[in-house]
Amino acid sequence: MLKDLQLTPGALQPIAMHLQQTSALILQQHIAMALQPMTLSQQPTAMDLQPMITLRHKAKDLLPTVLTLNPSARAQLPTGMDLNPSTSWLQPTGWGLKLKDSNLMIEDQSYKMSPKAKRAKQNLVSEDKENKAIDYSVPIFTGREVSISGITDTEEERIKESAAYVAKRNLFATGEGVSVSKVAKSTSEEQHHEKKSRKVAIRESAERVALKKTLEDTQAFHKKLNKDKLLHAPEFVIEPRSHTIWEKQNVRFHCSVAGWPAPRVTWYKNNVPIDVQTHPDKYKIESRYGLHSLEINTCDFDDTAQYRASAMNVKGEISAYASLVVKRYKGEIDASLLYAGTSMPLGFGVTPHGYASRFEIRFVDKFDVAFGREGETMSLGCTVVISPDIKRFKPDIEWYRNGVLITPSKWVQMHWSGERASLTLTHANKEDEGLYTLRVVMGDYYEEYSGYVFVRDADAEIPGAPGAPLDVQCLDANKDYVIVSWKQPAVDGGNPILGYFIDRCEVGTTHWTQCNETPVKFARFPVTGLIEGRSYIFRVRAVNKAGISLPSRVSEPVAALDPADRARLRSHPSAPWTGQIIVTEEEPAEGVVPGPPTDLQVIEATKNYVVLSWKPPGQRGHEGIMYFVEKCIAGTEDWQRVNTEIPVKSPRFAVFDLAEGKSYCFRVRCCNSAGIGEPSEATEATVVDDKLDIPKAPGRIMPTRNTDTSVVVTWTEPPDAKELVGYYIESSIVGSGRWEPCNNNPVKGTRFICHGLINGEKYIFRVRAVNAAGLSEFSQDSEPIEVQAAIGGGLLHAAPSPPYDIMVLESVRDSMVLGWKQPKVIGGTEITGYYVNYREVVDGVPGKWMEANIKAISERAYRIQNLKENMVYQFQVAAANLAGVGTPSLPSQPFKCEEWTIAVPGPPHDVTCTEVRKDSLVLLWKEPVYTGRSPIAGYYIDMKETEAKEERWRSVNEKPLQKKFLKIGSLKQGVSYVFRVRATNQAGVGKPSNVTDPVIAETRPGTKEVVVDVDDNGVISLNFECDQMSPNSKFVWSKNYEPIEDDSRLNIDAKGGKSKATFKDLGEDDLGVYSCVVTDTDGVSSSHTIDEEEMKRLLALSHERKFPTVPLASELAVEILEKGEVRFWLQAEKLSGNAKANFVFNDKEIFNGEKYKMKVDQKTGLVEMIMDKLEDKDEGTYTFQLQDGKATNQSSLVLIGDVFKKLQDEADFQRKEWHRKQGPHFVDKLGWEVTDDCNVMLKCKVANIKKETHIVWYKDDREIMVDEEHDFKDGVCTLLISEFSKKDAGTYEVILKDDRGKDSSELKLKDTAFADLMNEVCRRIALSATDLKIRSTAEGIRLYSYVTYYVEDLRVGWVHNDTQIRFTDRVKTGVTGEQIWLQINEPTPQDKGKYTMELFDGKTGHKKTVDLSGQGRPFPLLTSSVLALHYRARVLGGLPDVVTIQEGKALNLSCTVWGDPTPEVSWLKNEKAFVSDANCTLKFESGKKVSFTISAVSTLDSGKYSIVVKNQYGTETSDVTVIVISVSGQTDTVQGHDQNTLTVSKKKKTMTANKRKEVEKKDFIKPHVEEIIATEETPDANEIPPAETEKNTKSKHQAAKVTDGKAAVAETVPQPTESLDKQGKKPLEKKP
Repeated sequence: MLKDLQLTPGALQPIAMHLQQTSALILQQHIAMALQPMTLSQQPTAMDLQPMITLRHKAKDLLPTVLTLNPSARAQLPTGMDLNPSTSWLQPTGWGLKLKDSNLMIEDQSYKMSPKAKRAKQNLVSEDKENKAIDYSVPIFTGREVSISGITDTEEERIKESAAYVAKRNLFATGEGVSVSKVAKSTSEEQHHEKKSRKVAIRESAERVALKKTLEDTQAFHKKLNKDKLLHAPEFVIEPRSHTIWEKQNVRFHCSVAGWPAPRVTWYKNNVPIDVQTHPDKYKIESRYGLHSLEINTCDFDDTAQYRASAMNVKGEISAYASLVVKRYKGEIDASLLYAGTSMPLGFGVTPHGYASRFEIRFVDKFDVAFGREGETMSLGCTVVISPDIKRFKPDIEWYRNGVLITPSKWVQMHWSGERASLTLTHANKEDEGLYTLRVVMGDYYEEYSGYVFVRDADAEIPGAPGAPLDVQCLDANKDYVIVSWKQPAVDGGNPILGYFIDRCEVGTTHWTQCNETPVKFARFPVTGLIEGRSYIFRVRAVNKAGISLPSRVSEPVAALDPADRARLRSHPSAPWTGQIIVTEEEPAEGVVPGPPTDLQVIEATKNYVVLSWKPPGQRGHEGIMYFVEKCIAGTEDWQRVNTEIPVKSPRFAVFDLAEGKSYCFRVRCCNSAGIGEPSEATEATVVDDKLDIPKAPGRIMPTRNTDTSVVVTWTEPPDAKELVGYYIESSIVGSGRWEPCNNNPVKGTRFICHGLINGEKYIFRVRAVNAAGLSEFSQDSEPIEVQAAIGGGLLHAAPSPPYDIMVLESVRDSMVLGWKQPKVIGGTEITGYYVNYREVVDGVPGKWMEANIKAISERAYRIQNLKENMVYQFQVAAANLAGVGTPSLPSQPFKCEEWTIAVPGPPHDVTCTEVRKDSLVLLWKEPVYTGRSPIAGYYIDMKETEAKEERWRSVNEKPLQKKFLKIGSLKQGVSYVFRVRATNQAGVGKPSNVTDPVIAETRPGTKEVVVDVDDNGVISLNFECDQMSPNSKFVWSKNYEPIEDDSRLNIDAKGGKSKATFKDLGEDDLGVYSCVVTDTDGVSSSHTIDEEEMKRLLALSHERKFPTVPLASELAVEILEKGEVRFWLQAEKLSGNAKANFVFNDKEIFNGEKYKMKVDQKTGLVEMIMDKLEDKDEGTYTFQLQDGKATNQSSLVLIGDVFKKLQDEADFQRKEWHRKQGPHFVDKLGWEVTDDCNVMLKCKVANIKKETHIVWYKDDREIMVDEEHDFKDGVCTLLISEFSKKDAGTYEVILKDDRGKDSSELKLKDTAFADLMNEVCRRIALSATDLKIRSTAEGIRLYSYVTYYVEDLRVGWVHNDTQIRFTDRVKTGVTGEQIWLQINEPTPQDKGKYTMELFDGKTGHKKTVDLSGQGRPFPLLTSSVLALHYRARVLGGLPDVVTIQEGKALNLSCTVWGDPTPEVSWLKNEKAFVSDANCTLKFESGKKVSFTISAVSTLDSGKYSIVVKNQYGTETSDVTVIVISVSGQTDTVQGHDQNTLTVSKKKKTMTANKRKEVEKKDFIKPHVEEIIATEETPDANEIPPAETEKNTKSKHQAAKVTDGKAAVAETVPQPTESLDKQGKKPLEKKP
C-alpha cells in the first residue's frame, strides 16, 4: 500500500513498484526512464508524460489500469477539463496532483444474455453533486503499436494519439458514461465510510450482475474500437469573417471548431496573444458548445489589424485569419450611424481606402498548363502583386481544384511567402488532375488565376494492363459493411476491362485482403465481413486480359460503426467522467420484444447484390436491437433467412447470392434479448439486374481552335443519361490510328480544352461517357481540325446565332426538304455546317426532339428521311462554326408530311444579295427542289422598298430569266430594299421564295473591285484585293456565279490579301461574269464582266506588252562631277534583272576599262558611264543601247564644237577645284560684318583643317602679327578690328597652309567698299546711342547721349523746335569720349522746347529727342538747374590743400559750409569713414562752422582727410593732406595713395548734382580703352571750355569725366591706325 504523495521528481516510483510485480522486467526499465527528474511545480506537459505514455505500447497484454486522484487533487483541476495529457493538462493554472493507492484491479466478468433482465435507468452526475468529494480516475488503456504507413507518420504522433484515445473511448464510447474501478483501501481508510442512502445500498446488491456485464461489454467494445477514426485534427466548420467598421463601433468575430480531443482556441492580434485580463473592458472571449467568439468593444483606429483564431489538440493545430479595418468618420454620412451597436446603411461599402475602393491584384510569373505522371512531385506557383500595399492588411490565399477548396494534407502542401503563392503535389495521382485556381482575397475583392494540371497513368507493371482506378470513396459505412465506389480509368491497355478487385486493410496493419473473388464490373461494391469498431482503408485494381493494374490511391480511413454511434462519439461533451453512477429511484422495467422495422426499401440493385435500408422500430425497449433479413422469390411466400447465424446490427444490409434476372421480395425482423419481433412489410418485387444502365455515346463532337497547342472540344450529352460521373476525351493524329487520352480524370460538362497537341497537325477526337455501370461506346469521330491559334490571336469567337425562316421546299410521303436562311450573326468566322432536329406534333402537343443528321451539312437545304406520312412535324436548325454549335432556331411552324401534287414549281430558296453598291446589287438564288409537273422555264424577280406595303411589289424583269443571278441597278443610295424570286413552268408561276433580309443600297468604305490586268508578258489576269481578311478567309472565284471546276482555262493564285485569276488563253469560251467572294468576312465580293468588246481590248493590249520597248524616264545626259570627271547617264522607268546596256561612241562600241567606267542599276533603271578626263579626241556622238528581255531602246548625245569646248573647260575647272580642296581651303571667301559692339570683324569659312594648319593675315602686303593661335572653331576664321576708322582702309588677305597645300582669300576695303563698311559702322554706332539725358552743371544744363564709340564719319546735328541750332559761346556741342553732348549755359525761358539729336551714318539719319517744354509748369527743368546751383551744399573755404606739422603738436582746421537746406557733414580719412574719438574732435556748429582738432598728432595721423557736405541739391568734397614729421625729421608717406597716382597740390573740388554715368548707362562696355588715373578741377561758371578746346583735348588722347567724389578717369581714345594694336597684335611687317 502506498501513501498519498506529491507528483514531483520520484513521485511515480510507487507506480513502478506496482507494475514491477505484475509485468516483466523490461517494463521496469521503461518506467525508470519515465522517472527522470522533472519539475511539476507548474502544470505537466505532454513531453513530461511521454515516457509514461510509452508504457502503453510496451505493455500490450496488460489489463486496463486506473490511476485514482484524491478529491483534493481533482478540486484544483480546471472546470470542464479533459484528461487528454497534451491538451487539458496545459491549462495555465498552478496546481499539484496527489495519487492514492495504485494497487488497482479490475474484476473479470463474463457476459451472459439474461432473458428479461431488469435494468435501472442511468444518468450522468447531477450538477448539484459535482462538488462532492469523490474518487477521480484517470484511465490508461492498452493500444495497438503497429500502424500502417501513411496514416500516422511518426512515433510521437502515435504516442499522443494513443493517450488521448484510450482516455476518451473508455469514458464516453458507450454513451452511458459508466466505468467501474474497484479500489482497495488501507486499514485506516476503511474505518471511514461515506454515508449512503438505504435505497442506494439495496440497489448496489441488485445491480451487481448488470454492472459486471456492462464492464465486460465496455471492455470488449473498446478493444474492437480503433483510435484513428475518433481522433482527428482541429478543423474550422465556420471561419471568422473580416469586418470593416467605423470608430466607436463594437465588432464580434465568430468561429466554430470541430476535432477530438476538443481543441483549445486562442485568439491573436497581429500574431500576439490577446490577454483579456490586461484589457477586461476591451476584449471579451467566449467558448460555448463549440462556438468561439472574440468581442472587441468601442473600436478605434489602432484596432485595425489581422486577427487569428488558433485551434490546437494533440492531432495538430490550425489557424483561421480575419482582418479588421476601422475607418474614421469623413462626414459623408450621418454621424449618428457611427456609434456602437448601429449598423451601417445597406450598400455602404467601406474599405481601407475609403468608399467603394478596391484593390488591384495582379499575377506575375504565372503557372501554365502542367503535365505530370502518377507518383511524381508537381508544383504550381504564382507571384502576387497587390496595390495598394497595406502593411497590416494581408490577403487570404485560397487554392481550388475544379471549384472545390483544397485543404492541406499529406498529398497537398501550400505555401505563402508574402509575395508568392505555391502549391505542391507531393505524390501526384489522377485524382489530382483538374483545373487549379488560385484565389487572392483582399476584403470584399478577389482575383483568380487558373491553370489545368494533367496527371497521366504511371507505367504499368504488366504490358497491356489497364490504368489504375481513381477516386476511391467509402459511401455508406456501418457495423456490417462499407460500400466502396470508384471511377473507371481512361486507359484500358488495349483490351476491355473485365472488372475490378477491391482490397481492404485494417488501419494499423500493412496486410491487404482481397474482398471479392471474381471481378465486379459495377463501380460500387459493398464490402462485408468487417469487425465492428475497427477502421479500414480500401483500394481498387482493374483487370483485363493482359493482367491487373496498379492499385489506386487508398481511400480515407473509415470505421465499421453505425453513423449514429460515430456522430455520438464525435459530439459527446468533453467534461471529465466523474466515476460515479447515478441511479434513479424508478422500478426496473422488463425487457420488451421489438416491433417491426419501418420504411424498408431497396436503395441499390445490381447483378451482384441488392442493398436494403430501413428504420428501427418505435417499440424497442431499453436495450440494443439487431435484425434478421429474409427473402423470397416474387409471387411466393417461401421466405428464407439471409443471415442465419449472425444478426445484422445496422439498419442497412447488402444481400448477395441472388439469381440474376429473377425477382425477389425482402422483409426484416428485429430481435433482442426478449425475442424476435414481427416482420416488416415486404418490399416490392425487385429484379436482380443493374438498375443503372451504361450510358449511350455522346453526340455532335465539335472541335474548335483555341491556341497553337490546344483545341476546344464540345459535345452533347447522351440521351437518357443517369448518374453520369463525367466524360473521357481521346485524340488521334489523322492517319496514325493511335488514340491518346486527353484527360485521366472524368470531366463534367460538355466542353473541354485538350492541351499538349502538336501545332500544325490535324487531329480527330472522340468522347465516351462514364457512370458507375461502366463506360459508354465511343462517339463518332469528329471532323479533322488543324491545331492552330484561333481567330483573333487565340481569342475564341462566338458561336453563330440561330438560323431562321425555315420553310418546306418539297414534301413526299416519307420525307421533306427544308430550307432556311443563314444566321444574321455568324460569330466572326465562317459557318462550317448545320444540324437539323425534328419532332412529331400530335393533337397540338409536341413530342421529343430527334436528330435528323449526325454530321454537319454545308448546304442550307436538307432532306429528312423516314418520316411518317400525314404526320405533322416541327423543325429547328442550329449553325456551327469554329467556335462551336450555336443556339438552335425557334421551332418552325408545323408542317404536314404529305405528297405534293401541285403543277406549278415550288419556291426557289437560298436567295442572297451580294456585291452591294450604292446604286446596284447582285441577286443570287437556287432553283426549286420541287419543279412541278414540267421543267422550270425561268424566274421572275420582285422587289420593293422595305417599308412599302405588300401591294408595292413590282417585277424587275418582264420576261423570265434563264440564269439564276441578276444584277439589279438603278437603286437609290441609302434606301433599304427587299427581294423575292418566283419560278415558272408551263403550268404557271409558283410560290415566291422567302423574302430576303433588308439590304441598304450603299458602298461601304474600303470596298474594292475586281481589276483586270495585262502584265509585261502580255498575260491577262483578274485581280482582287481584300484588307478585311481573317486568318481563315479564302478567295472563292466563280464564273456566272457558279463554282469554277474546270481549271484548264484559268489559273487561280492567292497570296496574302490578294488573289489573281490568270487566263491561259483568253478566248470566246471565257466570256462571262467573273466574281470573287472572300469568305469569313462581312460579304466582301466583286465581279467583272468580260464580253466580246472587252476581250478584244485585252488581247490588243496583251500583244503590245509581248513586244515592248524599254520606257525611259530621262534621255541621255551629261554632267561634270566633283573631280572633273564626265558622267553620261540615262534612266529607264523600269528594268528587270536581266536588262543590259551597250555603249557606243561614234558608231563604235566602247567597253568598261581604264578610261570608261560603266554601270547598269536594274533596281533604279539607272545606266551611266564615267570618263576620268575629257580630251580633244573625245569629241563626237555618244549612244546608250538598252535591252531588257524583249524590250529595247536607245538614246544619243552629240558633243561637238562649242558645246564640247564648254564642257571640257568646265571639267578642267572642277578638276582644279577638287585638287585645291584636298588641302586646307576656303569654303566662303573673306568678308566683313559689324558686331554689336560696332567693331569690324573680317571672317571666312574654311574646311579640311588640321592641327598643323597655319593662318596668316596681311594688310597691304604687310603681315599682321597675332599672338594667339586660331582654333578654327566651327570652321570659321575671324580677325577683329576695334573702333574701325579711315586708317584701317586697305587690302586684307588671309592665307591657309600646311603640308598638303595652301589657299588664300583677299578682301579690298577701299573706295566704295570702304565707304559701305563705314556707313554700316556709323549706322551701328548711331543705333547704339542711348536716349537723351539732362544734367545740371555749374554753368547751366547739359543734354547728352552715349554711343559705343565715336568716329569722325558720324555726323552729329542738333535741332531745337525743328530749327537747326547755331552754336555760340552760350550754346555749344562736343564729344567727350563716348558722350555726345549739347551744353546750354545760363539757360533762359527761350531755351525751353523740344531738342533733337540727329546722327547721320552716310545713308540714314537717326534721331534722339528730349522735351524741355515743362508741360504747363513754369520752366521746371531750367528752374531746377538754377536752384541746384544756388542751394546746393558747398564748402566755402578755410581748408588748405596740404598741412605739414611736427609730431606732438596740436592740429586745428576749420572751414565754413553752406547750403539750403543745411547740409550733412561727414569726414573721411583715406577714403574711409572717420568719426570723433579721444584723440580727434570733429565739430559742426550753427549749421555753418566745421572744425577739426587733434590735440597731439602722431605719425599715424598722416593721411588724406576729406570733408563731405551733402543736401538734396548736390554734394561737394574738399580734401586736405596732413603730413606729420617725426622728431627724427623723417616724413611719413601720405597713406591711402597709390604710388602710381599723380598727386596735385592744387586745391580740388568734386561736385555731382545727379547720378553718375555708370548708373545711367548700365552694362555699357567700353571697347579696348586704356585707363589712367588723373584729376580734374571743377571749372568755375566762366571757365567752361568751348567745344573746340575739348576736341583738342580729344586729339591728345585724353578726355576728362566728371565723377561723384572719386578720382576722375581719363580715357585714351585710340586713333584708327592704332586700333589693330589694341587686340594685342604686333606692328605691321612687310609681306615677304
